[in-house]
Amino acid sequence: MFLFLPVTLVIYFLLLRQRLTIAARSWLLFASLFFYSWWDIRYLPLILGSILFNYTIGGALAEYEQARHRSVSKRAIFICGILVNIGLLGWFKYMDFFITTVNSLSGAQLPLLKIVLPLGISFFTITQIAFLVDAYEGLVEERNLLNYALFVTFFPHLLAGPILHHKEMMPQFDRLRNKVVNWKNLYLGLTLFFLGLFKKVVLADAFSVWASAGFDTSQPLTLIPAWLTSLSYTFQLYFDFSGYSDMAVGIGWMFNIQLPVNFNSPYKATGMIDFWKRWHITLTDFITTYLYTPILRAFGSITFSRSLVAVFLAMLISGFWHGAGWNFIVWGGMHGAGLVVNHVWKKKKRKMPAWLGWLITFNFVNVSFVFFRAKSLEGAGRILEGMAGLNGVMLHSSLAKLTFLHDLGIVFGKWLDQIHGSDKTWIMVLVALAITGLMKNSMELVARVRPVWGFCLLLLCVTCWSLLDMSKVSEFLYFQF
Repeated sequence: MFLFLPVTLVIYFLLLRQRLTIAARSWLLFASLFFYSWWDIRYLPLILGSILFNYTIGGALAEYEQARHRSVSKRAIFICGILVNIGLLGWFKYMDFFITTVNSLSGAQLPLLKIVLPLGISFFTITQIAFLVDAYEGLVEERNLLNYALFVTFFPHLLAGPILHHKEMMPQFDRLRNKVVNWKNLYLGLTLFFLGLFKKVVLADAFSVWASAGFDTSQPLTLIPAWLTSLSYTFQLYFDFSGYSDMAVGIGWMFNIQLPVNFNSPYKATGMIDFWKRWHITLTDFITTYLYTPILRAFGSITFSRSLVAVFLAMLISGFWHGAGWNFIVWGGMHGAGLVVNHVWKKKKRKMPAWLGWLITFNFVNVSFVFFRAKSLEGAGRILEGMAGLNGVMLHSSLAKLTFLHDLGIVFGKWLDQIHGSDKTWIMVLVALAITGLMKNSMELVARVRPVWGFCLLLLCVTCWSLLDMSKVSEFLYFQF
């Protein structure tokens, strides 16, 4: 924030001011690779090799019709490119999961490889898979290695999205109007960046304490701590990931680059279809274009029933993409089933009050995130048992004088100690419900921003609050996926 970003920004526009366009883009590519390498430079050859390989395969696909010698079919080149990308992702992300599964099914004791997951591998891999698919279908027009490398590595989106599309991104680095400082974009970008930072370090990190304590404890959780645990993670994940996306889009604006919006108030959704139009929007677009559509085409004739099967399978694959564990597969399956039910409901033209649709959708999403966060299916089951009240109910000791509650089997004591919580916990959950369910989201707020002193002062306060809360190492959640 105080060194890398301003230095990168200033040098980039200074080079553009001198009309050194190629040098400016080269500088931005160097800065992005430096940003990626800061955590562990050993993974720099990995991303460089991935870029060169996919650019070469994409070029071979795009120029196949003009090639004089075609000793290998276009389809074979395409399949080779896809398999190499899947193999790369499979080795780093899923190998230990496969070994564990084989050990549990066969009784073998194969040693785990304990491979460290390289930063951003899930995102830069599927971004390039989409590029290869488009190249195979003849949709790739621009062939510039520098622009392609910058499209893949542009540092705001590199580690956790948004997922970019080459057709939308690569031309932006060549547009004339993007080569001069745009003070409006700079101001709005800073505004959105610091709103995203506030979401992350003030809101998401507050919820992380209670979510982590609840999911990590070995003690059975009673009803209210279990619900506060699940809700804390549901809000932590949203504020964390949408905060990252806001910061990424904001930085893009500073460079006059328009990154796609990734969130649109998903917790206002009144159905699962609506939810996936609002949550991780670029992933929804990827699933629809590169998973759902090919699966549906593979069935031959298209029917409503087959489209539902394609929806379910696409979400199942999406769940596995998120993480190497059965809990992620269950999460993907739940969302696939939820979308199937929603589509059937719409086809039958059944009506439902908006408030009831919201209540069902939000609670379904909240329960599904228990599997997303838990380290195992057993861990998820333990939280769900508590949420179902199977471990009893404990209330604050101040309510012990209400004798009729004793007759219901309710006990009293330090009711939130299990999750290191206090009265602040449930108050924060209510505040988060109000923010995500009633207020305008950050993109809507920024759209109404005017550079007046009152708002600048408010933004300064928000920024200072965020900076003061940055007292510990705090990673973004989607780095794990």
